[in-house]
Amino acid sequence: MYKNYINGKWQDAKCGKTFTKLNPATGEEVGKFPLSEPEDVNDAVASAKKAFKGWSRTPLPTRGDIMLKLGNLMLKNKEELARIETQDMGKVLKETRGDVQEGIDTAYYAFGEARRFFGKTVPSELPDKICMTFHRPIGVAGLISPWNFPAAIPCWKMIPALLSGNTVVFKPSREAPATAAKLVELLIEAGIPEGVVNIIHGAGTNVGEAIATHPDISVISFTGSVPVGKRLAEISGKSLKRISLELGGKNGQIVMDDADLELALEGALWGAFGTTGQRCTATSRVILHKAIHDKFVDMLVKRANKIKIGYGLDESMEMGPCVSEKQRDIVAKYVDIGKKEGAKLACGGEPYTEGNCKNGFFYRPTIFTGVTPDMRIAKEEIFGPVLSVLKVNDLDEAIKVINDTEYGLSSSVYIKDVNNAMKAVAEIEAGITYINAPTIGAECHLPFGGVKNTGNGHREGGWTVYEVFNETQTVYIDYSAKLQRAQIDTTVTLK
Repeated sequence: MYKNYINGKWQDAKCGKTFTKLNPATGEEVGKFPLSEPEDVNDAVASAKKAFKGWSRTPLPTRGDIMLKLGNLMLKNKEELARIETQDMGKVLKETRGDVQEGIDTAYYAFGEARRFFGKTVPSELPDKICMTFHRPIGVAGLISPWNFPAAIPCWKMIPALLSGNTVVFKPSREAPATAAKLVELLIEAGIPEGVVNIIHGAGTNVGEAIATHPDISVISFTGSVPVGKRLAEISGKSLKRISLELGGKNGQIVMDDADLELALEGALWGAFGTTGQRCTATSRVILHKAIHDKFVDMLVKRANKIKIGYGLDESMEMGPCVSEKQRDIVAKYVDIGKKEGAKLACGGEPYTEGNCKNGFFYRPTIFTGVTPDMRIAKEEIFGPVLSVLKVNDLDEAIKVINDTEYGLSSSVYIKDVNNAMKAVAEIEAGITYINAPTIGAECHLPFGGVKNTGNGHREGGWTVYEVFNETQTVYIDYSAKLQRAQIDTTVTLK
């Protein structure tokens, strides 16, 4: 039985209700978790608010030392964390190990930032006056994370929030709660003080909305779907909270006629079917130059049919299940939509039930050809192992097609002509562009996020995420011993 963690104590939801999390590969029970209510959120926020003063006044290098200890503990427990995550949400072990490693890297990056939290000093327009800026924590941060990266994304949010001096109320997804609980256990072991981190399990409609509307929470960070992101922005905006949204994607990989096709093939397979397509950066569309279209499709289908599907704790497996029966049903619905729209099903298109997979939520790697930009499968986020193939005449058309979506997260171009590569970088509407690499594979020390309906302008990762969790304080120090009026006493007369 798992519990919430509030004010330094593990405890049940006040209502006593629980939910059961199932292993998506086997159907077996992972554990029972509190099905919390707004009153549990109230307790967690009160705890975080009380702890804020002491934590925010703790020297930054000391906070950084705790992040270093967290990184070391995650490294020590990497295999256990990876196995918990595979049982929690289904990714194969090589992917969950990578997920945990990204959290480790984020912790180590924060340790370095703790002694490099630069403000700025700039010249004043007046004599005997100094101008400078400082970073100041905002207060209590409400963090709502998804299930597809249950180690990395909570670390993307919690570690910068904590290093900055904020306290945290953390709601993980109900589809990956065990991984989140283990992360909090490691934070406690690393020395995080009581009340600074609080974890509340439960439904988004109860816990998530209570976090977004709580008057004592000052900043929200959410990763998830566009409809939920819009809802959180609406309800949190009434109290003018800062909110960072990282939402959906409909990412495209362009393959031009001069591309290395074997390299592009590896990128398309990894981008489309890594994490069973359950990434906001997953390759959902492959946009092929007409000269290499037929050859590349043949290569793609042959390789997709050979992907090993099964329980991720088996090291030989390459692709795990959808996270839930509901998610698998969504994938199946879009496959039906694609067929009705006139796209040609080149492979897959049905659940996978062979061997030991009959009790899990597996779905075959699925590829549609003959897809046109106006089809729903070319425009809407599916979040599953479904790849749409589109044919274009030239680079200009490819860029037009890749931009023809409400999203703008990640993009990829396989090409050898450097001039055309730079043209694509300049004209593609996306927060992330890869040249000769797949749409997935972001590194934790660089900004992560997108344009259009992918988010609201903030970026996670690297130095930019600290802008989410800090206010800028501007300080003027006037040692002239007289009143100096900016813009009034600065007139220069030329003779």
